[in-house]
Parts: sequence; structure tokens; C-alpha cells
Amino acid sequence: MTHDERVAAAAVAEAAPARPRARLIDVAMAAGVSPKTVSRVINDETGVLPVTRDKVMQTVRDLGFVPDRSARELKRREADTIGILIDAISDPFFAAFVSVVEELAIAEGLSVIFASTGYDAARETAQLDRLTGRRLAGLVVAPVAVPAAVLAGLRNRCPVVTVDRVRSGIDAVVIDDFGAAVEATTALLSHGHRRIAFMGEDVPYPTVSDRLAGYRAALEAAGVAFDPSLVISHERFRAGEAAEASRLLERVDAPTALLCATSLAAIATVRAIRARGLGMPALISFGDFTLAEVLEPGISYVDHDPRLLGAAAFHRLRHLAQYPDDAPSRTVVPTRLVPRGSGEIAPALPLDPIGATR
Repeated sequence: MTHDERVAAAAVAEAAPARPRARLIDVAMAAGVSPKTVSRVINDETGVLPVTRDKVMQTVRDLGFVPDRSARELKRREADTIGILIDAISDPFFAAFVSVVEELAIAEGLSVIFASTGYDAARETAQLDRLTGRRLAGLVVAPVAVPAAVLAGLRNRCPVVTVDRVRSGIDAVVIDDFGAAVEATTALLSHGHRRIAFMGEDVPYPTVSDRLAGYRAALEAAGVAFDPSLVISHERFRAGEAAEASRLLERVDAPTALLCATSLAAIATVRAIRARGLGMPALISFGDFTLAEVLEPGISYVDHDPRLLGAAAFHRLRHLAQYPDDAPSRTVVPTRLVPRGSGEIAPALPLDPIGATR
């Protein structure tokens, strides 16, 4: 070993050991405050007294504390996502709903991830597990079969809001399905219709059944007997809708008006009418759909605006993020009946024995 190498080795041996990197807990202990207070100070958050802030910052300088920026930013990114679990993105209602939630989230620097249940309970469970496997800033669920207890457990981890359907003890954003169906059916009755069909769907949640109940209540109030043969329902209108609608409208005692319980039911029914070259009865759709206004006549509809529901759900999530101990609430978004022509068609006059109308 040369003389210079011996000098360098001695200098290294005599040097003081390097001081371990200061941790956030070290700063908290030295400053006599909680780790949460230190975190608030270094993140420039509110809620810390000026004298405490100065003390913490001085301790930071004294200990040479350097915040782990990469870890903090990773944590923030993981918590800046809104999860949405809906029936199907192909449903016009939920497509518009997701769109407005995404717009509002982006405006606040948040991102959105969504999944669909396909109206299937097993798939709903799997999709919930996938969504909640990450750290969420909030969760919106259109529940199929998930029980309230499961959502209550998730609510302990992040804000949870249900939409379109309710679960006990969970915040919900809904419409008055029963009242809106009463209004739509009453409008058809006011135009002189007495044979009004209900085009529903066989689904495991109460939205359609509440609309059917409203339809029946309006008929009863008008003194019109309920005819179960005028109620058509089948699974999600995936198959058989043309045959169902055609058989109904080609009957000798065919209904003169239709109340379609969902926009998907209205789309399927209008498609069947056009395909068979049938005359257009009076028709009101529960929910709008693409190109409904350009059909002839335009399709009248119950406006349960998905954008209003999306905005209400998002704002409730953000409120719960600040006030997680708030009691669960139910927000009822108003509806309105929008006339476009189809819902205002009067029943055709019957023919007399020689073919003239009377």
C-alpha cells in the first residue's frame, strides 16, 4: 500500500459514521407533535397553527428530513379513482350516467374506472372484488343482488352510493319510478286510450315492478280494468321482442297505446313495429334513446335524466369524502314527461258496418 493509500484509509476509518436518514416519525418525536401533523405541514395542508407549523419546519431542517415524494404521489394516485359498477355500458341510460360522472371527476383531477354486471349476481361479486381491490376515492353501484351488509363493509373503506336502486343504510340516488309511471299512464288515458299495454322486463330489482305498479294505479284511478294480457315482459329484451310486440299489436283487440318501462324496451318495440309495417300506436318510453327525436313521430319519453343522477351521485360521493360520518341519505331526482308526438297520438276511431269512421 502506498503512502497516499494509507492516508486515505486512515481518514475513512476516523470519519464519523453517516447519520441515518431521518424519518417522518423522527420529525414528529423531535417536534413533539403527531405524525399526522407533520404530514399536514410538509403537504402544505390547512388545520395547523402557525407556531406549530414553524416548529415542525425548523425540525425538518435540523434533521435534514426529505419527504418520500414518490411514495406520497403513488398513494395519491391510488386514491384518486372513482369506481362505477353498472348493468351494461350498452344501456343508453348508464352510458350517459358514466359520461357525466367522468366529466365531473376529470374536472377535480380524478379518474374513473367502471365495470358491468351484465345483470348477473355472480359477475357482480367478481366485478366488485376487482374494483375494490384498489384504493378508491369513491364507489357508485347499481346493485343487482349485492346485500346491504357487503356495501356497508365497503363504506368503511371509501364513500359508497347506490344509483337507481336502494340498499338499507347506504346513500342512494334514485327517481320516483311509481309516480313517473302514474304520470305517463295518466297522460295516455287523457288522450282517450283505454287499452294501454305495459312493455316491461323481467329483472330482479324493483325499478320495473314499481313502474308496473304505477301503471296499474293510474288505470285503477281512471276506472279502467287491469288486463294482465297487456303486460309483456321477458329477459332484457335480448330475444323474442319482435315476436312479442308483433303478437300484441296484431291482435283483434290490440292496445292503442304502449308504456315502455325502459329505453331498451322502447327500442325493441319500435324496431318490431317498423319491421312488421304496423301502424304506430301511442307510445311513451321510460328514458330517451339515440335518434328517438328524429323518428316519425318522435318518441315521447319520461325524462329521468341520467346526467342529473350522475351529478347527484358524484357530489354525494365528494360530500361523504369530507364528512364520512354523515347519516345515509336518499336523493330523489325529479322526472318530467317530454312530449314529442308518439305519446300524443289519439286512439283510432272504430269503423261502422259500412266502413266509415264514427
